[in-house]
Amino acid sequence: MYSDNAPVIFEELTTENGFKIGYATLTKPASLNALDLPMINLLTPQLEKWQQDPKVAMVFLDGSEERAFCAGGDIVSMYKSMQDWGSIKENPDAKYNFALQAFFTQEYQLDYLIHTFSKPILVWGNGIIMGGGVGLMSGGSHRVVTETSRIAMPEISIGLYPDVGGSYFLNKMPAGCGLFLGLTGAFINAADAIYCRLADYFVPHDAKVNFFTRLLAANWQEDVLHQILSSICEGFHTLHSGQLPQGNLIDNQNWLTNLASQTDVSQAVEFIMSVNADDNKWLSKAQKSLSAGSPITAHLVFEQLRRGKDMTLAACFQMELSLSCKCGEFGEFQEGVRALLIEKDHQPNWRFKSVDQVPQEVIVYFFENVWIQDAHPLAHLGTD
Repeated sequence: MYSDNAPVIFEELTTENGFKIGYATLTKPASLNALDLPMINLLTPQLEKWQQDPKVAMVFLDGSEERAFCAGGDIVSMYKSMQDWGSIKENPDAKYNFALQAFFTQEYQLDYLIHTFSKPILVWGNGIIMGGGVGLMSGGSHRVVTETSRIAMPEISIGLYPDVGGSYFLNKMPAGCGLFLGLTGAFINAADAIYCRLADYFVPHDAKVNFFTRLLAANWQEDVLHQILSSICEGFHTLHSGQLPQGNLIDNQNWLTNLASQTDVSQAVEFIMSVNADDNKWLSKAQKSLSAGSPITAHLVFEQLRRGKDMTLAACFQMELSLSCKCGEFGEFQEGVRALLIEKDHQPNWRFKSVDQVPQEVIVYFFENVWIQDAHPLAHLGTD
């Protein structure tokens, strides 16, 4: 259970009053803890076990690599799967890319488990947190960021879209913030993350030992586990809030609110590109990412947020699983990964050259459900 060679290491640490803290550490430093299927298949059953164990007061989810909590999903492995799929997809028996479907199914089930976990689950969001890492973090009951936190959903650069529940949590942000972050892949820091409701508390990374010592010393009581952890987190946040870095989102909220009122993706893209970015390196970089990104992804972001606005969390994951499988089939995702991470020429040959050139029937294709409802691999979500 606690193998040092595993991509996730699990520990149980006993508190002073006899409860246990379940501690899970992502341990793939060479890939900045990029999330893959073996990691998911370790995390899910262990979290389920801890959820059922009455002696476990809380779970602490961490990364071994100080540069990153989790730098996203293992998209290089996904690329190889898409390559293999491309060679067999003409076979009438090969209806779906089952490897890609299996990964996304298991990933979204894990994310949903974290969102709905009955006990406190604290995510220590230090360093880089992207894509699949945001999926792990967003569902935590207590999400801690540090002075080095750099968070992004940069899928527009690889021809995917902000999945892992992005249809849900991007819609919970202040007006325009979710749309902007989805369309540009802009990085945000600790202050931004708290502002846009992706994080709850700020604690400097060098206070981590003291923080955990406080957790072990706490007087845990079964019926107030969340309240006890909240009190500890709030105490550290209050003590160190003066060290929060300057954020970017709040200073740009006026025009972000106007972005939210744009009625289609072409208007939204044009609006972002028209904002004056002189002396604003953060915004200028975001505009460049949008300009260089996949026009199809821009459409998918706008549409997923439109559809997801009134959806339940479970329904968002169900929609995203179908959408992700379609992305694996269409070729845009594969081309984006090739250009960024495989051949590294940074010259993706997107299917269309601008958002205005993307036909509506292409977007309709992406949002057509792969399965009838009862056959959906995630049909069980939300039925417990």
